[in-house]
Amino acid sequence: MLQFFCPCNRQGLAACGRGIVDDEAEHEGVLLSGEGNVAVRIKVEREARGWSTTTLSERLNEAGYEMNPSAVWRIENGKRRINLDEAIGFAEVFGLSLRNLVGPPRLAAKARAMELIDAAVDAYRATQRANVDFTRARDALDTYLADHPEIREEAEVMVSNAIAREATNHLVDTHGSPPGGEPDART
Repeated sequence: MLQFFCPCNRQGLAACGRGIVDDEAEHEGVLLSGEGNVAVRIKVEREARGWSTTTLSERLNEAGYEMNPSAVWRIENGKRRINLDEAIGFAEVFGLSLRNLVGPPRLAAKARAMELIDAAVDAYRATQRANVDFTRARDALDTYLADHPEIREEAEVMVSNAIAREATNHLVDTHGSPPGGEPDART
């Protein structure tokens, strides 16, 4: 059984403030259960390739993941749970990341959307790691300068100028040179 949530309140459809609906498609919900997502996604991917459950089973077996056609059918129809090794096998056979395989099937139908979502999340994580690295570096510099106040002013000027230069170069790389042909800060 597929479990949907309603994005208006992130509860099950029966608890939705808009009332109980007979047609789950009326809501713009996505599957709540990772296993449910995988089951639907496996069927979507298999059918998109024109494969039978037997063909998919054979491909899984060739890749080193033992599975018979009836197990594929039972997984697709929610009659059998899928373990992590099997999920990895399905992802490998379909050429998907595991994160993509367990994502909402509606988005998965738009593979490019999943790729872009993954890229956005990865970029966000990178910015968070960079922010942590910058904070640690700045804290280490501040600690050092607290012990060496005689160089604090010169060091602060160097850091400020270097950061301003990097920010300017980033803006020029991103948006091009400013109007009026002002010189690049890289010089």
